[in-house]
Amino acid sequence: MRYIISGKNIDVTEGLKTAVYEKIGKLERYFTPDTEIHVTLSVEKERQKIEVTIPVKGNIIRAEQVSSDMYVSIDLVEEIIERQLRKYKNKLIDHKQAASNFNQAFMDDDYYEDDSVKIVKTKRFAIKPMDAEEACVQMELLGHNFYVFRNSQTNEVNVVYKRKGNTYGLIEPEY
Repeated sequence: MRYIISGKNIDVTEGLKTAVYEKIGKLERYFTPDTEIHVTLSVEKERQKIEVTIPVKGNIIRAEQVSSDMYVSIDLVEEIIERQLRKYKNKLIDHKQAASNFNQAFMDDDYYEDDSVKIVKTKRFAIKPMDAEEACVQMELLGHNFYVFRNSQTNEVNVVYKRKGNTYGLIEPEY
C-alpha cells in the first residue's frame, strides 16, 4: 500500500508515521500493493483527530476518529475501517461488483456477515418550495439534524443539515 500522510496543525513525527504504518499496515492483507491510503492527522484544541481515506474502484472507504491522544485515535480508526471492509466485501459479493483493489485471499475468505440494509419505516410528506434559510428554520423547529426541501429558486430538491459549531450545510444536486 502507498501511504500519503499529512498533518494539519501538527508536525507529523517519525513516531506518528511509524504508528500509522504499524496500525493501518494491518489492513495490507485486504488490499493490493498499489492501493493508496490517505491519512490526515490534525489537532484542534484538545482534539487529536485522524482521518483515513481509501479510494477503491467507484467508492471511498473513509473513517475518522477523535480522542485526546493521537496514538489512541490511530488505534481506533483501524478497527472502524476493518468493520467497514467486512460490510463492503458483503456488498461486493451480493452485487458481484469488481473487486480489483482487494487482495484475492480476502475476497475468497468464507467469512460473511449479513449486513444488508433493512428499511423499517417510510415517511411521506409534501415538499414545499422555500429558500435554504427557511429550511434551516423549519429544521430547527422540528428538532432534526437535516431537512429535505424544494429550493424555490432552482426548483431542485435540496437538503440542509446541521454541522458542528451551530453552522449549517446545504446539499444541492449536481448533474
